[in-house]
Amino acid sequence: MKESQWFKVFASGVGALLLAGCAGVSPSPGGNISSQPFGTTTQGTPVEIYTLRNNRGAEARISTYGGLVISLKVPDRNGKLGDVTLGYDKLADYIKATPYFGALVGRYGNRIARGKFSLNGQQYTLATNNYPNALHGGNVGFDKVVWTASALPSANGPGLKLQYLSKDGEEGYPGNLSVTAVYTLTEDNALKLEFTATTDKDTVVNLTHHSYFNLAGKGDILGHKVTIPASKFTPVDSTLIPTGDLRPVDGTPFDFRKATTIGARIGQTDEQLKFGGGYDHNWVVDKPLGQYGLMARVFEPTTGRVMEVFSDEPGLQFYSGNFLDGSNKGKHGRVYQYRNGFCMEPQHYPDSPNQKNFPSVVLKPGQTFHNTIVYKFSTQN
Repeated sequence: MKESQWFKVFASGVGALLLAGCAGVSPSPGGNISSQPFGTTTQGTPVEIYTLRNNRGAEARISTYGGLVISLKVPDRNGKLGDVTLGYDKLADYIKATPYFGALVGRYGNRIARGKFSLNGQQYTLATNNYPNALHGGNVGFDKVVWTASALPSANGPGLKLQYLSKDGEEGYPGNLSVTAVYTLTEDNALKLEFTATTDKDTVVNLTHHSYFNLAGKGDILGHKVTIPASKFTPVDSTLIPTGDLRPVDGTPFDFRKATTIGARIGQTDEQLKFGGGYDHNWVVDKPLGQYGLMARVFEPTTGRVMEVFSDEPGLQFYSGNFLDGSNKGKHGRVYQYRNGFCMEPQHYPDSPNQKNFPSVVLKPGQTFHNTIVYKFSTQN
């Protein structure tokens, strides 16, 4: 029986499956939303994939496990749709081993030195899951939990709302943190992510998104041309923890103020490139703190695809897939080799809880954390 012969009614913000075992479709003035089972976790919790399609044919598939972007299909210069993200076909592979493919990252994205920070005179200890540091929320970060989902149709495009309550003490972090993530696939071919969070106790928060992109859909990403409007970056030590400095990019391989291929300088003899194995650093974007604006632009010449990244965050972590090593067999059997994907992660700076001169990541009761990220896709000749 065809998918269109089945349907799902969404009530009270929660999808209620009326006909078991088959995908459902929720129509929207700006496209449609469908869902289907994606297996269960090792604890037996059901997981679903929601598919968002706009009226121009673009498609985003998002899992309730980890808020993962499983795939993102956008057109090339000839109008041919192609998946521009790395990932797996099966939930079991994400659970078994993943370098954060498509992940919703939290409670704290990026690294915290030695897995420790102090807040209001009290020291908190986190898992050092990227020894000797804490990384991306710990052993069970937000990318490894099942979120509560509800379809969010709108005139702007099909959307999905995910919600999760991170309890006080989870992974060592203080405060009950209530998190909402809204994904919208807009009619102008942008994937818009809106993260908000509130707490009942002073805590630290840094939510971001961790898709690995390849705008060609295959091969390495060294020919992608990158622009990052940042005159400074945060240099790191050998464990990739920022030194606390804001170093000018002038005369360094980190100057992307003019469009430059990822591979142009990545092999240069440079201590920072050596520490990161390539690019795995935070850029200090040239815009006022908290202002929404352009964080990066990426152009892939063979397909003509362009990705522009916008956010209201102060920093951008650009990672060039240096730790991909052929051990991840991904979608359609493709093996992901060295530098087959890159990440653009708008966020606060790494290790901000321990760096007094970095913008604060402290969230207090009565305040609301916001991070809006937009990945906008277009083409050029």
